[in-house]
Amino acid sequence: MKYEEIVKIYDKIARTTKRLEMTDHLVELFSKVDAEVIDKVTYLTQGKVYPDFDPYELGLAEKMVIKALASTSGLRDNEIEEIWKEKGDMGLVAEEAISRKKQTTLLEMTELTVEKVYENLEKIAKASGPRSQDIKMRYLADLLHNAKPSEARYITRTVMGKMRLGIADMTMIDALAIAFAEKEHRDEIERAYNVCSDLGKVSKTLAQEGLEEVRKIHLTVGVPIRAMLAERLSTLEEILEKTDGKAAFEYKYDGLRLQAHIAQQKVGLYSRRLENVTDQFPEFKRDLLKVFKGKEGILEGECVPIDVNTGAFLPFQMVSHRRGRKYGLREAQEEYPVHLVLFDCLYLDGEDLTNKSYEERRKQLKKAVKPSESIMFSEVLVTDNADEAEEFFHKSIEDGSEGLIAKSLDSLYAAGSRGWNWIKYKKDYKSEMSDTVDLVVVGAFAGRGRRAGTYGALLMAAYDQEEDRFKTICKLGSGFDDEMLLALPKKLEEYKIDEVHVKVDSKLEADFWFEPSVVLEVLGAEITISPSHTAAMDSKRKGAGLAIRFPRFTGRWRDDKGPTEATTTKELVGMYESQLKTLE
Repeated sequence: MKYEEIVKIYDKIARTTKRLEMTDHLVELFSKVDAEVIDKVTYLTQGKVYPDFDPYELGLAEKMVIKALASTSGLRDNEIEEIWKEKGDMGLVAEEAISRKKQTTLLEMTELTVEKVYENLEKIAKASGPRSQDIKMRYLADLLHNAKPSEARYITRTVMGKMRLGIADMTMIDALAIAFAEKEHRDEIERAYNVCSDLGKVSKTLAQEGLEEVRKIHLTVGVPIRAMLAERLSTLEEILEKTDGKAAFEYKYDGLRLQAHIAQQKVGLYSRRLENVTDQFPEFKRDLLKVFKGKEGILEGECVPIDVNTGAFLPFQMVSHRRGRKYGLREAQEEYPVHLVLFDCLYLDGEDLTNKSYEERRKQLKKAVKPSESIMFSEVLVTDNADEAEEFFHKSIEDGSEGLIAKSLDSLYAAGSRGWNWIKYKKDYKSEMSDTVDLVVVGAFAGRGRRAGTYGALLMAAYDQEEDRFKTICKLGSGFDDEMLLALPKKLEEYKIDEVHVKVDSKLEADFWFEPSVVLEVLGAEITISPSHTAAMDSKRKGAGLAIRFPRFTGRWRDDKGPTEATTTKELVGMYESQLKTLE
């Protein structure tokens, strides 16, 4: 298949923000693609070459791309950099550079195919060793040499990890259902994706073998499953009503959610975002093999920092000191000790437990693991009494947790889904919002006074799942110390764009705009009606959205969450309504 064919459809997708139109264009794309390469087209459309849990990544640095463009186009490095300053998007820079290409080589151009583009990108991702940078640049230059300007735009965006099509995975699943099955089978396709976390695999199985084979996709040790998520409520009475009068209340630990995959004396650890973090926690690799009594299994838990002197849990930030380290791991283990608190068993000795009840999964978890000093079970209280649950909540706070997670006793494990089978219950004792929210940075305002020269405030947004857009909810200027404020421009630089992102809905005009990528944890005084912000627009008053009054940054960068995993506008409406009930 010609790469130009999918680029034409990418251009159509880029020109709309409407989910239905995006779906139609994707259906057109999937209908044209040969089943042999549909997995490759799926990955490329996601802006990658492999599923998220694969260790190989693209993400080339700007300098390397500039050098590849210079060697291919005949323009000098400084000319490319000038275009970069003007355009602010390296994809557009590549398009411009290739359109101005000078005849600097006698090599003939050959038409790019999907297979050729994918093959070179795969080689770029896998290149390693002392000469890896030269190898990566050579394969990129080879593609750019043969690329038309529009093709160069998407090739460059792909290698930099900034595809900018704005397509959510759920939209691609909608399109696959229409293209290869029926709309009513969409949930089965989503289920397959949620248990294998590999949209390329799902699309190829569906296109080549049909829905029956997709139904056979199941949990596999070593392949992370997409995490089940919780809704939130502000009273225990509401929670018990939602859970048919009785629930298991577990501590909500403030840590890093982990999946542990164990088989053949090997352990793999995956984060909520499906990253392989095994090497960052060598003590868990060792200790899990000691405490696990089965042959193979998939366990879920929370990696929690601990004060070895008091036994109390410490803030999440302590775990972040362990993330991404290649060196000094032994010292980090001693300085930032962590425990693994297990709360679920998804697979055990050949049996998929996700279709079993919470009670059965908990029983299998206790059967599979013998707790130790560093590997333990979550604290749980099963009750139908709100007063007992309240007392347990206070104990959880005293022990250093964030609150409770209530789980329906008969609930199945709904991978990748958010629902009322799991419900968060958190409080803050400072007369503030009953819970923190995770918001996405979409813009910034220039600082004044002593903040001159940096950002004075950030424009924050919540995620609207129905529209697949980011809606503004507040300006965030509190909670940052001076050092953090000075570091903000550099930290956000790679996400900077020249105009408001197509998936951002804002009434406010920011001084700077960003691609929705960075997620921060925010706490405020209350949620109010706002004529200035677009979150939950018209839901409570015509022409008005919701806003967070007196928001402050808690200091927690949610790098364990992607932008579409941020707090939703629907959740904010629920929090606003709960707030009104509390006032009554």
